[in-house]
Amino acid sequence: MGGRRWLTVLVLLFLIGVSEGRELKLKRYDYSDVYNSTLARILVEYASAVYMTDLTELFTWTCSRCNDMTEGFEMVELIVDVQNCLQAFVGIAHDLNAIVIAFRGTQERSIQNWIEDLFWKQLDLNYPEMPDAMVHHGFYSAYHNTSLRPAILNAVERIMDLYGDIRVMVTGHSMGGAMASFCALDLTVNYGIKDIQLMTFGQPRIGNTAFASYFGKHVPHTVRVTNGHDMVPHLPPYYSYFPSKTYHHFAREVWLHNIGLGSLVYLVEKVCDGSGEDPHCSRSVSGSSISDHTMYYGIELEGDTWGSCRIVMSKHIAEYRLDPAGNILLSREPTLRSNLRQRTQTDDRLSSV
Repeated sequence: MGGRRWLTVLVLLFLIGVSEGRELKLKRYDYSDVYNSTLARILVEYASAVYMTDLTELFTWTCSRCNDMTEGFEMVELIVDVQNCLQAFVGIAHDLNAIVIAFRGTQERSIQNWIEDLFWKQLDLNYPEMPDAMVHHGFYSAYHNTSLRPAILNAVERIMDLYGDIRVMVTGHSMGGAMASFCALDLTVNYGIKDIQLMTFGQPRIGNTAFASYFGKHVPHTVRVTNGHDMVPHLPPYYSYFPSKTYHHFAREVWLHNIGLGSLVYLVEKVCDGSGEDPHCSRSVSGSSISDHTMYYGIELEGDTWGSCRIVMSKHIAEYRLDPAGNILLSREPTLRSNLRQRTQTDDRLSSV
């Protein structure tokens, strides 16, 4: 009887604790040197803003998504590759003491068709000067062989000419995350910019195991955020029984997922292992959700209009120009502010992704 009475007391205490809304206690580890939750919530807002179709509002940073944690951002270059339906921007986040580069994800009319296409994509391009490394030709070309790359490089150079060696942060969602990854690697390997911080959201796989290893060595400050059952990080497929031939994510993944007990639901930000393919993170669930792909940290990550490459721009905006192919470039010179300073070792330590 005594044992049964104690069991009843423990159950009652548990129920009282739940009814009073006490926190669900989870074992926690210190991953502050790998993942910064606040920074993730800032960068996801940049990844959301780059989807906006009103170029005038985006360029002047007055759009509906250009506030909250990104308020005060100084746009330097906004690029719209009309031929390939791509969009990106470069600017200065004075509160982060950083250059921010953001890439837009796919703007197709039907994301389902784009996802279906990814099922059949093969590794079809040898990455330059890296034996055995192969990548997805479409994602590689979207960054390297369009108007995005030269405009981005030019903007970064202009900012660094003014500010010196400040940090660079690169972000993007979905296909934008794939382009952001190639950009971060390009800036590191080909232009000698060190300690670039890359954070992507809902990114597909872009290369094989050899490429993932190569990427990790050159861009170590990398986080790929995945969400719940988001299907895009599962694509193109990973085949564990063909480890050298299959697509393979680079590290490190942070998997967002909800856990709950009754009406109490908590968002867990799980920092995964360094393999890139942690079986206990997003690979532990089915990739079956489009809604999980378009919403991260409660922020919408899709176009503000449902259409294919629709853009809006005031006829009176003076800073834009067209390149010979008809792509749109909105550009201004960066301004020097006293609160933005050159990067120091202290800055690096405090701002690790």
